[in-house]
Amino acid sequence: MIQRLITSGFAVLGISAMLLLSGCFGGSSGNDRADANRPGQETEQPPRFSEGRVFQVAPGEQATEDMVAAMIQLRPGDSLEFGCGYFELYHGLLIQATEDVEIRGCGKDETVLNFRNSDNVTGLEALNVRGITVKDLTILDSPGDAFKLKGVKWGTLLNVRAIWSGGGEPITRENVASRLHVECTSPPFNEGDPAPDYVPSASSGRYGIYPVESENILVDNSESIGASDAGIYVGQTNNAIIRNSRAAYNVMGFEIENVQGGEYDSNLAECNTGGFLIYDLENITQYGDTSVMLNNLSRNNNTYNFAPSGIVSAVPRGTGFITLGYDNIEIYNNVFEDNSTAAIIYTSYELIDGKGKTSDKKLDPYTEGLHIHNNVMKNSGYDLPPPNLEKVLVDGEVETVLPTLIGIKNLNRPGKGAHIVWDGLLDDLNADCPYPVDANGQPVPKKANGKPIHTNEHPNPECLYNAYKFDNQGDRKLPEWGACIHSNEFSSDSLAYMNFHGTRGLELLFAAMDPDPSLLSWQSLSDILTGPTEFFADSDMSEHDCQARFGRTLASLPRVTIPPFERSGGIDPAPSEEFINQLCEAPVANGQINRDALAVDCPRLEQYNLFADAQNPRSMPHEGGVPFVLNSKLFSDYATKYRVAFIPPGTKALYVDGQNGGNLNGTIHFPTGTVIAKTFAFTDESKGAEELVETRLLIKRTSQSGKAVWSGPTYSWSTHANGQKVAKLVPGGETRSVSWHYQDQHTGKLLAGSTDSYAIPNQNQCITCHSNDDLEAGAAPIGPKPRNLNRAYRPESDFMGTAGQGGFPRVNQLQYWKDQGLLANVPPLQVDGRGVATNIERLPHWNVPGDSGAASGSDEDVEARLRAYLEVNCQHCHNDKGAASNTGYYLDHYRKIDAGYGICKKPTATGGGSCGRQHVVVPGDPGRSIVSCRVEDASDPQRKMPPIAKSVSHTEAVELLNYWIGQVVDSGYDNAEACGGSGIFQTITP
Repeated sequence: MIQRLITSGFAVLGISAMLLLSGCFGGSSGNDRADANRPGQETEQPPRFSEGRVFQVAPGEQATEDMVAAMIQLRPGDSLEFGCGYFELYHGLLIQATEDVEIRGCGKDETVLNFRNSDNVTGLEALNVRGITVKDLTILDSPGDAFKLKGVKWGTLLNVRAIWSGGGEPITRENVASRLHVECTSPPFNEGDPAPDYVPSASSGRYGIYPVESENILVDNSESIGASDAGIYVGQTNNAIIRNSRAAYNVMGFEIENVQGGEYDSNLAECNTGGFLIYDLENITQYGDTSVMLNNLSRNNNTYNFAPSGIVSAVPRGTGFITLGYDNIEIYNNVFEDNSTAAIIYTSYELIDGKGKTSDKKLDPYTEGLHIHNNVMKNSGYDLPPPNLEKVLVDGEVETVLPTLIGIKNLNRPGKGAHIVWDGLLDDLNADCPYPVDANGQPVPKKANGKPIHTNEHPNPECLYNAYKFDNQGDRKLPEWGACIHSNEFSSDSLAYMNFHGTRGLELLFAAMDPDPSLLSWQSLSDILTGPTEFFADSDMSEHDCQARFGRTLASLPRVTIPPFERSGGIDPAPSEEFINQLCEAPVANGQINRDALAVDCPRLEQYNLFADAQNPRSMPHEGGVPFVLNSKLFSDYATKYRVAFIPPGTKALYVDGQNGGNLNGTIHFPTGTVIAKTFAFTDESKGAEELVETRLLIKRTSQSGKAVWSGPTYSWSTHANGQKVAKLVPGGETRSVSWHYQDQHTGKLLAGSTDSYAIPNQNQCITCHSNDDLEAGAAPIGPKPRNLNRAYRPESDFMGTAGQGGFPRVNQLQYWKDQGLLANVPPLQVDGRGVATNIERLPHWNVPGDSGAASGSDEDVEARLRAYLEVNCQHCHNDKGAASNTGYYLDHYRKIDAGYGICKKPTATGGGSCGRQHVVVPGDPGRSIVSCRVEDASDPQRKMPPIAKSVSHTEAVELLNYWIGQVVDSGYDNAEACGGSGIFQTITP
């Protein structure tokens, strides 16, 4: 194995062997051309690849730079190894688009990675990786998630810990040894109670360990302490095993969400608000089915609920296990003890949303096929959180709703819970609801039992189909669509079982709350709740005695198995230093691009010979490169951008738009060998100056396996002492101080400001936005869509005048590309006097009133322009194949504006990113809308959106967004009624 040591003296910007190894993928045709350019040279070729490398990072001032330099180079067979000690890291660890790699430390007590001051929301994130193992380390104080795996196939987290300092003193280098091991002796039942072991905090990150939208995941011998949402949370994943792990002082200890094939085995949940959760969440990528829970201990989960918002904020403290809207769960051989509300809560979305009111009709609101047997339950439901209906109704604090329902309906023991608590809610046959269909009108797939198999690609049906649960006589099929409870050991100090019959009778309490609801006691609340017996809870568990009722019980569910890992072969090892040098240093004829060098990432931009003036990427491009601009662009701290597409001579790009549904979010299709260059500059018209900052390339290559792949090297501009400008490769990114002072060419508004935190992203960050919704892998283009190119060319800045690219023809861009033989399949265009083709799709300038074609200032115009802004700035992640696909919040251009577009949508994750708010878009109220908070924020890593390329707030866009929410979005929008009051539980809103 080739060993590479990244020493503490390594500099990310240095032109060293390690820097040269940063190329993403090798090409397949570079050798012949290089030899032709160097006659008389030896024909022996240098080794093309280096693999099996180990990158080592030691504690110290250079640790962040060393880590970033290593992480962007990881290729199949490589490892990143952290030494023993305490690391202070200022940037997240991001692994992208690779396979068969390992991240390791010396042990979770010996290697501690502190991300408290990181500029990224996540500590360690792996995106679109096939085969990754992370082991033997601790992540401390990540702003958001500690460990996140998304789009990972075969991911293992072994002997790792996520921990937050919480509300006490920070964990530091000096006290870390004594603070890593958190006991569970006396959790705080209420905020402000003594907390001798650990002080929880709502400002802690969301998730400790978070595999999502992944497959074949193993979490073993790991731990999470202090997460403000969930400790160990596996979501929207197929085949996941969580075993031998511990969660303490999180809101939820363990969560399985929308998972198909999940398993909890031999875990410990203690001192959380809730121990274990298995549920389905609405409006996201897939729906779950079939999970087993065995050999676990859930004890003393009595910490008060400190979640800022979201579904977990409704979990009462003292919950051993809770399930919600998830089918086929087997719970056996577990121990539940000392959980103050209940050992097991079995509930449904009907309790939250109201009967038939769950907005996502693909989601079955009820848990069925629940099998609870051979468990031990001790001392459950002995101290419910006190009722405070005033906080629920006035302040939107929903934490006491569920235990209040339990406590007031326990007729014989007011204020007490039980071992097993059921809300008693089941659906009735919806006989008139047809079987759901996909976007093409064809029936969606179904399981063997008749249940539809939905994904987020299916349209939301008008009704919830549930005929598969009922026989020809309309009777429920049992026990398959019910619950079986048997052979459990219940301690006598608690009620074994209670069915509290939903919210029936609760309206009587609201009438009695005047004048002072805060004085109501458990007994007085129960005294108020008079009426039919069914208003109260019953303790008859015979309904769930499946053996007695049906002569059988539910069959055991299969254990999860993870198949062996094998490399795909689709990711090339890293190119060797000698191979890079041979291609990049080859001489090139005047006016020709060094196309052989496009197979690798050259150390200097000039080595590709893309522009007539090597010192000025605003000069005319070589080989027929075409400058282009976009109608609406990504906001990057008010930067001016110069874009050029280099389509290889003799080839054509392919026009494909979204109007017929075949390319809804994709760009035009570019041939292999294409280069797209985008230069970022900052203009100061008051000084007649423009500073070049960076040039990013997107290069379409061919991997060794023959697959097309896009690579995205970035180059930072600087000026030598002799005045010469040079752009050097910065794979690890960079931070610059910049300023701007110019008039917006569309509105005439003066834009002026500065920032010391303009970020040139590292190569892995670029892939985050560019690696989805395209046929090819890697950092594929996201801007040049036909609707965004449909305009006359005009540079974003007039700084160049008519020089260089400033003199390029100012005609409709698509027509020009067609006329030059660069773009095929273009329909006949009807171009008006503005240079706009009126017979094809077009994205408006987001900041030009009336540019959408609707009347200036009209609701239609505002919405069209706001949608254009969100598409360009957010949609590349917020689509069903993007980096934010797990959120279920999608901003596709042609998507209907409903819950999927954020209208009254509950957040998937909470933490600080929810801003303490309950819905993404609240009609008429930007102050209660999560999206307003997140777009406005430019400093908090948990909140700011987009999370990359923004260090200042985009004031003009925030104004447009807030106007749309406040003045345009109203009760007539689909799903607008789902916001209800300010809390989660809509069924109790008067």
